[in-house]
Amino acid sequence: MASISNLSSPITPLKSSPSLPTPPTAAVYLGFPAKLALASSRLTVRATVPLAASLLVKCSQNGGNGSHVKRTTLHDLYEKQGQSPWYDNLCRPVTDLIPLIESGVRGVTSNPAIFQKAISTSNAYNDQFRDLVQGGKDIESAYWELVVKDIQDACRLFEPIYDETDGGDGYVSVEVSPRLADDTQGTVDAAKWLHKVVDRPNVYIKIPATAACVPSVKDVISLGISVNVTLIFSLSRYEAVIDAYLDGLEASGLHDLSRVTSVASFFVSRVDTLVDKLLEKIGTPEALDLRGKAANAQAALAFQLYQKKFSGPRWEALVKKGAKKQRLLWASTSVKNPAYPDTLYVAPLVGPDTVSTVLVIKLSIFYIF
Repeated sequence: MASISNLSSPITPLKSSPSLPTPPTAAVYLGFPAKLALASSRLTVRATVPLAASLLVKCSQNGGNGSHVKRTTLHDLYEKQGQSPWYDNLCRPVTDLIPLIESGVRGVTSNPAIFQKAISTSNAYNDQFRDLVQGGKDIESAYWELVVKDIQDACRLFEPIYDETDGGDGYVSVEVSPRLADDTQGTVDAAKWLHKVVDRPNVYIKIPATAACVPSVKDVISLGISVNVTLIFSLSRYEAVIDAYLDGLEASGLHDLSRVTSVASFFVSRVDTLVDKLLEKIGTPEALDLRGKAANAQAALAFQLYQKKFSGPRWEALVKKGAKKQRLLWASTSVKNPAYPDTLYVAPLVGPDTVSTVLVIKLSIFYIF
């Protein structure tokens, strides 16, 4: 089968605030090349909880004039393949991100579930939470103050990458309240509020790709706010997300679009979770042989759609104003079926102009001299 990196031509596819304002109510495979081969299908992680699926980061040291520079597979992934590895987790102390950044991680994503787990399982939030509640904050307002502090601190750590890449990488994502998933204007208001209170150039406001929120994406982009559009499961919804991004850029009225960027988070493994059950219900040898293949096949079609939509006269007109492509972000890349290889949704989807999220809690580096 072809690799994502070989799909070069379009193909028509089948600063911290002491007190925040009140928030608004709320079938293509590509394995790693030889030099990028994973040393193991497991990544040793520093964790308080076990990790079901992970990657081992294999490092080397090289450099000139007697200096030694740590190199990892993640560095090569970005420099040789054009894919940015992002960390799909965030908790205190945020300084735990530093060794991950040194190992090649180039961004962070978060969501309400990640923060719920972080706050409820760690003592690191207790003092600030207690002070907020004793100061008269309600629970939801206190939650957002905890979240905004973490996001701001993480943005500071990744800002050098953002600056070095001229806004191409180094982003930290924070999601609007899930209660707004069916509220178009409420989502726009929440995105504006989060963007204002976080007040960092490298923050992504995360908006779900629900039918009600796709129009929100257009409106938020038109305001010059960068967006991570999440929870994309189908090709039709992904195309609607791309169109919302393009419509937003065109409606912005900005002469320089270079600082308005976006990623589209396309969920992978959960597709197989659904399709595999249907194949097992059919039960024929032919059907069973297709298990574990639908998700990557659909992801490949998504990449073809990406190539098609970000080419041609409409896109070229936006490029002249500095517009950047809305990169595909491969989300839900950990296997849900323990019988599958840990890298089933990682190695096949290495390709240029994409982001891949990895869930690691503690990273152990293995050096080769």
